[in-house]
Amino acid sequence: MGIAMIQADAFTDRPFAGNPAAVCVLPEPRNAEWMQDVASEMNLSETAFLVPREDGFDLRWFTPLTEVELCGHATLASAHVLWEQGYLKPEDVARFHTLSGLLTARRDGEWIELDFPATPPQPAEAPEGLLAALGLTEASVHSVGQSRFDYLVEVVSEELVSALKPNFSQLQTIPTRAIIVTSRASRPGYDFVSRVFAPRLGIDEDPVTGSAHTCLAPYWCQKLERDTLVGYQASHRGGIVRVRLDGDRVLLGGRAVTVLRADLVA
Repeated sequence: MGIAMIQADAFTDRPFAGNPAAVCVLPEPRNAEWMQDVASEMNLSETAFLVPREDGFDLRWFTPLTEVELCGHATLASAHVLWEQGYLKPEDVARFHTLSGLLTARRDGEWIELDFPATPPQPAEAPEGLLAALGLTEASVHSVGQSRFDYLVEVVSEELVSALKPNFSQLQTIPTRAIIVTSRASRPGYDFVSRVFAPRLGIDEDPVTGSAHTCLAPYWCQKLERDTLVGYQASHRGGIVRVRLDGDRVLLGGRAVTVLRADLVA
């Protein structure tokens, strides 16, 4: 009998959309080398590893290349799996001990709400080669900022966000976790759109990035003078993230769907 491995699509209400994450609940801690090998084998944006403890779960996230400090979609997928598989009762709060401190998740009907630290961007100069790697000109850019993890580039239109065809080999030279490109939304029902590129993590384009919304939320809430917004990540798979700014925290709302259950035997 192996270890259960469940794959869920996060920030979506239908299979084969949103951002897939593998979730592995371990009976006891395993070393980082083994977890990295498993994440490389899964070859998804993130693989999440959970270990039960008295007051919740230890949670770590790995891309195919490296461990990361914060991941939204794999946390959403983890919470979804814990409730679906009966590790938690429907009314329970999921408590995750992570490299970014204590994170929590609560059920809100069919939605799950994550409580994450805000990572607001500060105005910054675009590093050399960034705009060229994105295929942008200075005239098409409203502003550039830098958060704890990422660069954020606001461009003039949603159409430009959707049309981006980055040079990923050039983007890989930019010293940052990821590059977020965003604009106000023109499609009805949404306030802003984004795409996220992280080739240095082995992810050319991340389908839906919860942690990027800890930067997008304070940015757009300040610009639009509202504390509750809806974002659409305009990747090929697409995904919806509800955000609510609460002081130095961001509440991220999303849904998740299980698509695969398997046994890890190695």
